[in-house]
Amino acid sequence: MAHGTTNYNLEQKFDFTAALKKSIIIALVIGAVILAAGIVFAMTGSHEHAEGDGHAFHWYQRLFANIWINNVYFTGISVIGVFFFAIQYAAQAGWSVGIQRIMLSFGHWLPIAGVLMIVSYFFINHDIFHWTHSYLFDKSSPEYDYIIDGKGSYFYWPMEKGTFPVFFIIRMVLFFGFWIFFFNKLKSLSFEEDLHGGNQYYFRLRKWSAIFLIFFAVSSSISAWDWVLSIDTHWFSTMFGWYVFSSWFVAGLSAITLVTLFLKGRGYLDMVNENHIHDLGKFVFAFSIFWTYIWFSQFLLIYYAHIPEETFYFVERLQSDVYSPFIFVNLGLNFFLPFLVLMTRDAKRHGIFLKLVCSLIIIGHWFDFFLMIQPGTLGQNGGFGLMEIGMLLVYAAAFTFVLMNNLAKGNLIAKNHPMLEESYHHHI
Repeated sequence: MAHGTTNYNLEQKFDFTAALKKSIIIALVIGAVILAAGIVFAMTGSHEHAEGDGHAFHWYQRLFANIWINNVYFTGISVIGVFFFAIQYAAQAGWSVGIQRIMLSFGHWLPIAGVLMIVSYFFINHDIFHWTHSYLFDKSSPEYDYIIDGKGSYFYWPMEKGTFPVFFIIRMVLFFGFWIFFFNKLKSLSFEEDLHGGNQYYFRLRKWSAIFLIFFAVSSSISAWDWVLSIDTHWFSTMFGWYVFSSWFVAGLSAITLVTLFLKGRGYLDMVNENHIHDLGKFVFAFSIFWTYIWFSQFLLIYYAHIPEETFYFVERLQSDVYSPFIFVNLGLNFFLPFLVLMTRDAKRHGIFLKLVCSLIIIGHWFDFFLMIQPGTLGQNGGFGLMEIGMLLVYAAAFTFVLMNNLAKGNLIAKNHPMLEESYHHHI
């Protein structure tokens, strides 16, 4: 189809060079070495000791907690790429045509994330999820917990409580199964549009995007309850689904922005200009504030009501020598930094500011999930050290390799998108 007199290269393909592959693999190896050093120090430097509830703490529980933190975090960033792609079609947005393939490429991590999440659950469930212990449901046991027993059917239905969490596993498999299905459907339609053109693919993409968004609205909240909130089984928050989504969303937007800037820096995406970059900057800026709004609203309501069964979640974090510093790291990296740095129009249009802020936001929201998961799994035996740095590097490098490798397999630009002309002339 004709696209005016523009001379942009619509057949661009990303060249995933050997040098770039080597750099990512080196980062992964460095991460693995740091992780191994962290494991050795944990094994030799800290003797097994009793936790506050009388159960022995073992070094490998910290390893398991780190696996779960990174499973959840990178699953979120991956599915947010597909979510943001679907938003563009559902909203009939034209500005983003030049970067839609970047968003879509994030979904390639989902099958790997699904395998990692499901397989790791069977190895680490007792050390991550307190509710998996059968004695909690035995009314004759001194450790019987009536609150957890009351929530048992949500995990174990239709099996007996404390046996095998069928309902929990079914939800996990269904969420990943449908997310992967929708990702593959959107990807195949997008690349078929490249081959055949015509508006019918756009309308089909819009329809499937809308269906995915409805499913995602439900599944993202329930997955947050299952994979994160249930770690602190006694606690509850009506805002938690929104909270996890907002944390995922800001991290995903930051990652999309970084990949866009990386490709621009290498001479790709010539049709993407400072106006498109500005829009990405505005999204990062706006949803950093949205995340803070959710964080503060959740905290303020609980602080003001001062009900013991609600406040212990924050008391455990704020009054801990291990975790309290990271509360301020979390707020500093995820709110104050993007708010102050990206406040001006110019800052949102310059790559150097966005690279700095987006990189720190990705680290900042990792700390957000660190604070959500570690206290409930490790108590005061947690912390941030070599094991955490190594595991984050391994996952980040693996995620980046998968993304880049798949980005190189097709056109960077949806060359037959009906709103391509609008994207050319996007100006704000």
